Amino acid sequence: MKSFGKIVAAAALVVTTGTGAAYADACSGHSHDTGTALGAAGGAAIGGLASHSIAGALIGGVAGGFAGNAIARSSDCNRRRAAAATRHYYVDRDGHRHYYYR
Repeated sequence: MKSFGKIVAAAALVVTTGTGAAYADACSGHSHDTGTALGAAGGAAIGGLASHSIAGALIGGVAGGFAGNAIARSSDCNRRRAAAATRHYYVDRDGHRHYYYR
């Protein structure tokens, strides 16, 4: 049970330090903190349980954070492109409608 507590502490450390790199991207302007945090937590849990070590949890947390951020960015940009293909405007975070010019 002591090793599980260490793995949880390592995962918390990775999540708090790893989410700083989840900046907003040029595609959507949204931040991807949630995807990064979930990826880091999942990666730390899988890495820690698979290797039975804190080093495995740290490596898994970092890799999971990068993967979660990449997946969140990709899905966000794909959603933006699909919306742009079906309608000729988008609504910004303030609720203003902006039209695309052809």
